Amino acid sequence: MTELHQGLVISHLGKGIAVEIDGNIILCQTRRKVETVAAGDSVKITIVAKDQGRIEELLPRHSLLERPNKGSKTRPVAANIDQIFVVFATEPFCDFLLIDQYLAICENRNINALLIYNKSDLATVDNIEQELANYQNLGYPLFRVSAIENAGINNLKQALLNKISIFSGQSGVGKSSLTNALIPDKELKTNTVSAITKHGRHTTTAATLYHLPEGGDLIDSPGVAIFGLAGLSENQLAHGYREFQEFIEHCKFNNCRHVKDKGCAVRSAVGDGSISSARYQRFLKLREKMSLD
Repeated sequence: MTELHQGLVISHLGKGIAVEIDGNIILCQTRRKVETVAAGDSVKITIVAKDQGRIEELLPRHSLLERPNKGSKTRPVAANIDQIFVVFATEPFCDFLLIDQYLAICENRNINALLIYNKSDLATVDNIEQELANYQNLGYPLFRVSAIENAGINNLKQALLNKISIFSGQSGVGKSSLTNALIPDKELKTNTVSAITKHGRHTTTAATLYHLPEGGDLIDSPGVAIFGLAGLSENQLAHGYREFQEFIEHCKFNNCRHVKDKGCAVRSAVGDGSISSARYQRFLKLREKMSLD
C-alpha cells in the first residue's frame, strides 16, 4: 500500500502546488477527484519521485476564504485561517466600506477580525478616530503601527503567535511593508521555494504561506481585494454587521431587509443612536453592491 504523508499547502506555483512536509517542499499535482486546494490547507500526499508528489486527499477545513471566479462560481484563496488583519491607512485614503465588507465576511466565515492602522505616524483626522472608536466599541482589536518607523510591530507579533493569519486591505496601505517587517528573509524564502520546485522568481501570483520567526504563519496574498462578497446572502450581510445581531431578532418580519421595512428594529436602533448611522449607510451600499454583482 502506498504511504500517505500529511502536509501543508504553501502556494500554487505555475501548474504545481508547493506542499511542505517536515520542513521540505514537495511539488505536487492533484488527483482530479480532489477539490481545489489553497494555501493553508492540510492535505495527504504520496511521494512519486524526489521532491515530487501527488495530492490524494484534502483534509477538513475550519475556515475558508473565497474570491469570485468565472460566472457565479468562487475559488478558494486561503484555508484554515484563524484571523484576518484588515490593514488601512489615511493615505491613500481610508476606505471604510471595504473595511466593513471584510468584517462582514469574517463574521460569517468563523474567522476573527482585527484592525491594523498603518502609517500611524502620519497626521490623522477626527472622523477617522470616531470610526475607529466605533470599531473598538464593537470589540474589534485595533493595532496602531508604522512599518517605516517599526512602531507597534512587537504588539503585532504577539497577536500573530501560534495562529494562521492573513493581511487584507486596499492597495497602497502598506501590507507589503508590514509583511517584510515581520518576515525579514521573505525574498530568500520565496526564492528557495521557487528553486526547489524548479520555477523561476515571480511565478507565484497566488497566496503564499510563510512561517513567522517568532511562531505562527502569515499568508501573503497579492491583490487589492482578495475576497469579495461572493457566497454571502443579504441576510448574512446583515448578520455580518456585529451590532445588528441583537436587533435582527426583534424585527417585525422574519424576512426584514432592514431598508424600508415596517417594524424594523435595526432601523429603530439607528434612529436612537444604538447603531452608528455611518455604518448603517455603508450596509445599504454593500446591499446595492451585492445586487449589482
